[in-house]
Amino acid sequence: MTRELRSLYPPIEPYESGWLEVGDGHSVYYERCGTPGAKPAVFLHGGPGAGCSPVHRSLFDPARYDVLLFDQRGCGRSKPYADLTANTTWHLVADIERLRELAGVEKWLVFGGSWGSTLALAYSETHPERVSELVVRGVYTVTRAELDWYYRFGVSEMFPDKWERFLAPIPEAERGDLIAAYRRRLVGEDEAAKLEAALAWTLWEGETITLLPDAGFTAHHSDAHYALAFARIENHYFTHGCWLEERQLLDKASRLAGIPGAIVHGRYDMPCPARYAWELHKAWPDASFELIEGAGHAFSEPGIRDALVRATDRFAGG
Repeated sequence: MTRELRSLYPPIEPYESGWLEVGDGHSVYYERCGTPGAKPAVFLHGGPGAGCSPVHRSLFDPARYDVLLFDQRGCGRSKPYADLTANTTWHLVADIERLRELAGVEKWLVFGGSWGSTLALAYSETHPERVSELVVRGVYTVTRAELDWYYRFGVSEMFPDKWERFLAPIPEAERGDLIAAYRRRLVGEDEAAKLEAALAWTLWEGETITLLPDAGFTAHHSDAHYALAFARIENHYFTHGCWLEERQLLDKASRLAGIPGAIVHGRYDMPCPARYAWELHKAWPDASFELIEGAGHAFSEPGIRDALVRATDRFAGG
């Protein structure tokens, strides 16, 4: 008998929202959803630079969770927009702690997908005593091999048509290091070149994250305002290896010992090869592991969505 796939919970509005001054000139937007005083959780969005969407609230049972969602530095509703100053992995880890204190909780469930999984692992390995459970989807550990797979050679072989469009803004002489070539344009003074690069960078991701083409993702990633923060921040992070040592998150996974968790990954995830989710699974036996067949990277893929909702339901009583 085929198991019925779970869908998201109905749309919900925040019961509280605001901005938290986190220093360095940054003001981070946050919102709280669900039932005040219920099981605390924090949602970490992807990118870096993507921001939160209302649909992310629906991954949690609003009757059993009190969820804090926030737009990381420089994106979404946070200010200043698309700003790269004092914007690193470790600044964001510190921001999560500030937000935990604002929420007034000792521990919370940490949920992160894609880049959000990277940040969730960095936070949880730094502050394991603050994590009651950990749910990660589309695991990304930012090794050199993962960056090369997506921006040098690998996914290019699966999507040659889209890769050609990704290459288009960059002269042939600069294509040996596309992250660096895009960096020059995304932080340069030529506004037209900056926007062209931002759109090309962002659309490359938007059109390779689902198993089958999705017009909604294409349209969202073609929005110029969204693309500017997404491309600038993501490229900024990847230029610096997200301020992580090679294999740091995998090598320090022993710090997650005793934290219950769930690892959910699509078999055909293009941006984030499944090998690294498998390695995390082996290094962190306290977590369940689901490799979803017939799925790519996006949390909206039916099998991935089902596994994530089942995971948050499973931990709701903890």
